[in-house]
Amino acid sequence: MAASKTRTSSFSRNLSSVSSPQTPPGVKCGPNGTFFVSSGIPDLDKILGGGFPLGSLVMVMEDAEAPHHMLLLRNFMSQGLVHNQPLLYASASKDPRGFLGTLPGPSSTKDDKSRNHDVSEQEKGLRIAWQYKKYFSDNQQIDGSRDGKQEFCNDFDLRKPLERHFFSGQRVDCVSIKESSNLNALHNRFSSFLAQFPRNEGSISCAGRIAIQSLCSPQCEFSNKDWDMLSFIRFLKSMLRSANAVAVITFPPSLLSSSFCKRWQHMSDILLSVRAIPDEDKELGQLLTGYQDMVGFLNVHKVSRINTQVPVILEATTFSIKLHRRRFLVLECLNQAPIDGSSGSSYGTSASCSGSSKTSAIDF
Repeated sequence: MAASKTRTSSFSRNLSSVSSPQTPPGVKCGPNGTFFVSSGIPDLDKILGGGFPLGSLVMVMEDAEAPHHMLLLRNFMSQGLVHNQPLLYASASKDPRGFLGTLPGPSSTKDDKSRNHDVSEQEKGLRIAWQYKKYFSDNQQIDGSRDGKQEFCNDFDLRKPLERHFFSGQRVDCVSIKESSNLNALHNRFSSFLAQFPRNEGSISCAGRIAIQSLCSPQCEFSNKDWDMLSFIRFLKSMLRSANAVAVITFPPSLLSSSFCKRWQHMSDILLSVRAIPDEDKELGQLLTGYQDMVGFLNVHKVSRINTQVPVILEATTFSIKLHRRRFLVLECLNQAPIDGSSGSSYGTSASCSGSSKTSAIDF
């Protein structure tokens, strides 16, 4: 008797035709067929739901008081170089390649074990829901190794420089935009770079990264040409949509008019902003726990959602930037200090710093 054929219908999924996509090191497949690359910060990857999606434009609004945006940009560049991903870096300095010497290097195994031990000590009070760990998918395990291969996201030591062999090859291209009177040359440079990563259905051979520091810097001759810069951003976004690459642009919003600043923000897929902490803000120090360890704040204004119409609802939109042991970049939710001002663990975690309560109001 012939073997009976499995009965299928339009409501059943043919699993035989579904194959796991092949991804290179540093690229992870997420939900809805989205591919991610790491931001270089494990906490930021978790906040964004997996990292930076391929084909997205990430914009970071700088703070005029402190260069905290450089912490995000350096980790993003270092993570790509560790994974041997091609990098195009553009800045207004005369020698942008010299900036590569300031990139942080990945921490050693000993440092990772000591940091993981500290995290486990902090999470001892969360053992009540240990049985729910089995319901989390593998996609949420961002900072772990995958199939014995290289980690998707590394912990970078800010005191340890990146080894020279990572950025001494041909996969790193640096561009100086200081003396460019127009953006036509920059158009061609970015077009040729993104042409290396065409988006084809199936496996991804390689992913690229673009880092642009202070696009509207006064050192650039085209800094007063608002429409030209906006046209360049629109062009870059359209090119990214058909390429397996991610671009991160930092810009000082104070140098733009309010109308153009809003247009820039609208063009971004992921919008972040950083802010420095005043040196002596006693009122803020009484409201937040761990204030003495904070170096700044990170605000998440927009999160990219690709291949889905479900909006993103974050547990928090404002996070504190801390340096663990003055070496590792850590993002944490803001915790309200006890009312009586006594020492101890905090009892409240604010989902957003724009809310108000009966005791106090925090607004960043």
